[in-house]
Amino acid sequence: QINPNIMKKLGMIDLISVDEYSITPKYLQIVNSVKREIESGNIQKGEKMPSINELSIELDIARDTVERGYKCLKNSGIIEAVPRRGYFIKNIEFLQTLKIFLLFNKLSSHKKTIYDSFAESLGENALIDFYIYNNDFLLFKRLLLNRKDDYTHYVIIPHFIEGGANAHEIINTIPKEKLLLLDKLVPGLTGEFAAAYENFEWDIYNGLNEAIDQLAKYHTLKIIFPENSYYPPEILKGFKNFCQDHTFSYKVISDIVEEPINVGEVYINVMEVDLVTLIERIMLLDFKIGEQVGIISYNETPLKKVILNGITTISTDFHQMGFIAAQLILCNSREQVKVPFKLTLRPSL
Repeated sequence: QINPNIMKKLGMIDLISVDEYSITPKYLQIVNSVKREIESGNIQKGEKMPSINELSIELDIARDTVERGYKCLKNSGIIEAVPRRGYFIKNIEFLQTLKIFLLFNKLSSHKKTIYDSFAESLGENALIDFYIYNNDFLLFKRLLLNRKDDYTHYVIIPHFIEGGANAHEIINTIPKEKLLLLDKLVPGLTGEFAAAYENFEWDIYNGLNEAIDQLAKYHTLKIIFPENSYYPPEILKGFKNFCQDHTFSYKVISDIVEEPINVGEVYINVMEVDLVTLIERIMLLDFKIGEQVGIISYNETPLKKVILNGITTISTDFHQMGFIAAQLILCNSREQVKVPFKLTLRPSL
C-alpha cells in the first residue's frame, strides 16, 4: 500500500519545474511555478513542500538555487518553515496590488529601458506613480516629503547636480522595508533596504581593463566630465586608477569644445551631447576614428550600435537593472544586488 503522504510529495515535485533555456533565473522559475499552481488550484494551503535537497536532485540544479527560491516564497508569505518538519504552504491568497512611488532623476533612453523592464517584470498587478525631479535636490525633497503614505514601495534613483549631501536624511524618512534604491547607493542610510546598484569606481576600471588590447595603440586617455554634473565622482577615481596602473597619460576635460584633439588619444564621454560634439570635431580634423583617435561612450543605447559603424560602450545592463528591481519587490527582499556592467567593443576603438 502506497503512503498517501508520499503521493502528495511526489505530486508537488512534479508541479515545480524549471526551463534551462529560459533567461528567467531558476530560483524565480521555482517561485513562479509555485504561484502558478496555487492560482490553478493544484496546490492547497497546508500542503508540504519538497525538501530543498529533494527538489535540488529532482530538478538537477544547485541546492543554493532552491534555497533562494524558498527564501523568496517565505519572504512573500506563501510558505513557512516549521522546525524539524520542513516547508509548508502558508498562504494561497497572496496576490497583492503593489502601489509604487517611482522617482527618477531624469528622462533618457536608458532610463526608459529601466522603466520598461521594471514595469513589464512587475506585471499587471502593479500601480506605478512615476515622478521626475531633474537632478534638483529641492524638488526631490519636496516630492518625497509630500508623498502619500499608502505606497507599498518607494523606488528611487538618487543623482543630484548639487545639494545631495543631505539626501540620506530625506531618504531615511522612508520605512526601509518599502525602500529600493536604483543605480546608486547613498552613504548615511540606516537599516536594511533593497538596492539594484552600480559600483561606479570598479565598473569603469574593469570596463577599460577589458579593452586593454585595443587601448594599447593609444598613448593618452581623456574623459569628458562636465563640471557641476550629477555623474558620481567615483567614475573619475576609477578612470584615474586605471590610467595610473597601466601607465597611460590621462586628462579630465570639462568642455570638449575647446580641447585640442590629437592622434593617439582616446576620448571617453559620459554625456550624450558631448559625443555629438566630439564626433563632429574629429571628422573636421579628418582623423580616422578607431585608428588615429578612439572613442568610448558611457551608457549603451541602440543608436550607438550604428553611429560610425558602431561606438564602443561601457555600460550597465539597464534592462537587467529594471528586472532585478522588480524581482526584489516581488520577493519582498532587502537584498542589495550589483547590476552587471560590461564593455561592448565596436570599431570606434
